[in-house]
Amino acid sequence: MKLRSSFAGLLTLALMAVAGCGGADEPTGASGASAGGSGLEKTTINIGTMPVVDTAPLQIAMEKGLFEAEGLDVKPSVLAGGAEAIPKLKGGSLDVSFGNYVSFFGAAAKGAIDLKIVSDGFQSAPKTHVIMVPKDSPIRTVADLKGKTIAVNTKRNIGTMLVRVAGRAHGIEIDEDENFAEFPFPEMEGALKAGTVDAAIVVEPFGTFIGRNIGARVVWDTSQGPTADFPIAGYAATSEFVAANPRTVAAFQRAMRKAQELAADRANVVAAIPKYTKIPASAADGLAIGAFPTALDAARLQRVADSMHEYGLLDAPIKAQDLVFTGE
Repeated sequence: MKLRSSFAGLLTLALMAVAGCGGADEPTGASGASAGGSGLEKTTINIGTMPVVDTAPLQIAMEKGLFEAEGLDVKPSVLAGGAEAIPKLKGGSLDVSFGNYVSFFGAAAKGAIDLKIVSDGFQSAPKTHVIMVPKDSPIRTVADLKGKTIAVNTKRNIGTMLVRVAGRAHGIEIDEDENFAEFPFPEMEGALKAGTVDAAIVVEPFGTFIGRNIGARVVWDTSQGPTADFPIAGYAATSEFVAANPRTVAAFQRAMRKAQELAADRANVVAAIPKYTKIPASAADGLAIGAFPTALDAARLQRVADSMHEYGLLDAPIKAQDLVFTGE
């Protein structure tokens, strides 16, 4: 099978990964819950997700009936990035959403939303978050990124922070406003190929595709040094939703914990990826896959908050513990 024909168009297909928004909620206390999830305040919940490797456990939970076993009917809705989750959570069109911790913590610190992290999601590993440049680019090291334009899916999120940490480690400062340009992950290949940007911070599966499709090279793997094994993303809900639906949220947490445990087996993740991204199994097997923490540990997440403060993404320190809901 020819690599180019196998991978052409897969970035577009990734956007078709997950079904659209769900319908109306069931009445409070609706029946159908298992013994572990009986008495739920709400049984149908709308979940924000993204067609990236990070969300494999959510797909595993849906496929294996882990939510159903808890009495939950989950309706997934695709997002372009973590920042998009904030207004949708606040407006009520989403009950729970996947998103990166930088976006969540930043929004909470600014008072844009009162939220709680309800489940951990993803931790970086080698090659899961990489800085890439076109194959013929003169950029060879992170230091060469000084003054360059770098594609990121949204500004002031985990991607920009990882790039800035890498820059400082190489003796340069990368400006949050001047050096980043926003592009959805599927559009980064075209932006690099056209020379619209000089580099891009990408996640899987897009990093693998961009490398194979246009020969783009990795100039820095961000999962090393100060950001090795870094907490990347999780699932959040508004504090109001959590307070009104504690048993529902606890049911979601139980299902996700089981799914995260299953995701420790790489084979389960590889098997799930083609089902929500339309990526062939042969391609999924070659992707870089990070870790899926099973415990919601505020001490781990504090590492994100501290880095955000260090790099000016938070005006004042925050305690991750204040933003974590551990359940019943």
